[in-house]
Amino acid sequence: MADYCPMTSLPPVAAYKAGDVLVLIGELFGRGYANGLLEEATRLGMTVIGTTVGRRDSDGTLRPLTPEELAEAESVLGGKIINLPLEAGFDLETPDGAPSVADRLKKAKPDDWEQISFEPDFIEQARAAGQARFCANLRLVLAELEQLIPPSANLVLAHTMAGGIPRARFFMPLLNRVFKGSGDKYLASEPFWNSGIGQLCDASFNEVTADTFSHLIEASAPLRQRQEQAGARVAYTAYGYHGTGVLVKGGYHWQSYTPYLQGYAKIRLEDHAVAARTQGINATVFNCPEILPNSSALFLGVELSLYPLLTSLQQTAGNRAQPLDDRCAALLADDCSLDNLLQTAGSYLAAPLITEALAFDTWPQHSTREQMELMLATSAGLMAMHRDQKQLVCAELSRVVFRATGRLMLQASFSCTEPALWLNHDIIAALAAAPAGSDLLD
Repeated sequence: MADYCPMTSLPPVAAYKAGDVLVLIGELFGRGYANGLLEEATRLGMTVIGTTVGRRDSDGTLRPLTPEELAEAESVLGGKIINLPLEAGFDLETPDGAPSVADRLKKAKPDDWEQISFEPDFIEQARAAGQARFCANLRLVLAELEQLIPPSANLVLAHTMAGGIPRARFFMPLLNRVFKGSGDKYLASEPFWNSGIGQLCDASFNEVTADTFSHLIEASAPLRQRQEQAGARVAYTAYGYHGTGVLVKGGYHWQSYTPYLQGYAKIRLEDHAVAARTQGINATVFNCPEILPNSSALFLGVELSLYPLLTSLQQTAGNRAQPLDDRCAALLADDCSLDNLLQTAGSYLAAPLITEALAFDTWPQHSTREQMELMLATSAGLMAMHRDQKQLVCAELSRVVFRATGRLMLQASFSCTEPALWLNHDIIAALAAAPAGSDLLD
């Protein structure tokens, strides 16, 4: 695990220019963190090259995108996509013809989760098969990149892969209990994580979220060496999460969503960056603030620490934050105000039940019934303050986060020396207040 190292000052202006290249390792879906990198690279005139995870046919066969799918994906990206499937993970692998993880769980019942196990070495065999497939395709992608990228171009290889929940219907009812269960439906995260099913998730999260970064760094060594020998700069970036410093009771304090079971894989991701730095490789995991994710229906409560960003922006950016304030206020019901909203979120973040359970050195923490019930009730209460629960203040703030983090990451990547940096709310507000971030709150 990397030492806690928040970005405390804005990075120097990077020397990226037109003709330099950003490569997204991981497909761009919807609106999220990676859009911020894409926006910043486009603003700087860089060439953007994308990749795809491919698609699965009805018989489970992994394939490239069809011409229609490719055209749509390249339209969203605004650049070329190398059409070789970079799907990571092993849940659909059939080592030596054995049924896959997904097949084995088709008839499993969520209530039987404690009894489910796999024969010795099966998970490792499936993992090895998935890794071999991913690495073989990654080498093909890199061979194409060597043809597309001028040797003199500065290069950013941006790892955007995350997740790894095995693709079996069995998991959704179970994960609903772990991440948003209360009362009789509450399932503590610790016994789940220590079970055979939990350890399957651990291995899958590690493979998709973390180890793909290591594979990228290793496989791209020839490309990296070619660029550096020509005098170009090569940087590797990855999106991490390891808690965030947010404004609580007038000061910035580190806090985290709980239970963040993917956190073990995020620590492993940091470890890969630490190892790369010892070899003189410019690799950094940027630990970004919470946003309202596409998976927000599962991870209720993750958005609670996003609300104080509005106060940070008000205090630091001043009048520049007024249009954002106005947009957010317009989303609230007639009998609610931003002050009500921020006070409720602040009370939750300052509650002893929440603060006393958190410790950076032993992160990620497991859930308790009382903590989950407070988190879920607070989340529901804040959602209820809106006119329309599909039009949320957190969506406005999330947009600020992914735009700001993308700019900070790309600018910092050129000269960064740390394996991991935390992009806390104070540095996002500082960027929004600076000339370099004058458009972020538009």
